[in-house]
Amino acid sequence: MLALRPNCECCDRDLPPASRDAVICSFECTFCADCAEGKLKGLCPNCGGELVRRPVRPEAKLVNNPASTLRVFKAQGCLPKTAT
Repeated sequence: MLALRPNCECCDRDLPPASRDAVICSFECTFCADCAEGKLKGLCPNCGGELVRRPVRPEAKLVNNPASTLRVFKAQGCLPKTAT
């Protein structure tokens, strides 16, 4: 089950479970659409994977399956993953 992390790892913007501005990679690294499109050019800076819109969990399902409260934030900011 997706963790639905509460914030963007790059800018620390709040991303509530119903946000349609949240994007994730296959490892659930979470970013806002602005950072994903602008700074990151659609690629996760952690793994290099594709960033896609995070699905919204129906509100009724959040009661028994709450979103994560663990905030992940890179205070130094995010830089796109470079090819090696």
